[in-house]
Amino acid sequence: MTPEELSDRLWRFAARIGKVVDALPDTRLGRHVAGQLVRCGTAGGPNYDEGCAAESRADFAQKLSIVLKEFKETRGWLRFIIISDLLAQNKIAPLLEEAEQLIRIVARSIVTAKSKARRLPNEK
Repeated sequence: MTPEELSDRLWRFAARIGKVVDALPDTRLGRHVAGQLVRCGTAGGPNYDEGCAAESRADFAQKLSIVLKEFKETRGWLRFIIISDLLAQNKIAPLLEEAEQLIRIVARSIVTAKSKARRLPNEK
């Protein structure tokens, strides 16, 4: 997957999160979850894009670490939505699966970026 394709996937995920946030009930709990989810669930795209402009592999890995943390939080809130019956599981499950896939992709990218950052300048 190219950086542009991953960026697009992250932004599309954020748009889907926005739809979930808008579908949450207008209750105290629903508003709380919506506020938390809109922040962490839409952070991946902009943080990844910022990381792509990093000045070093170490800086890139740091930005991706932020993306990973935000996706793990997003996964938690999606699970909570299901557990607390705020929305139907069949509506959230595909988004939860996409979050899991993105977590794996970003985690692997961090490992790759860190391993390349440790190489000597004359290594390829």
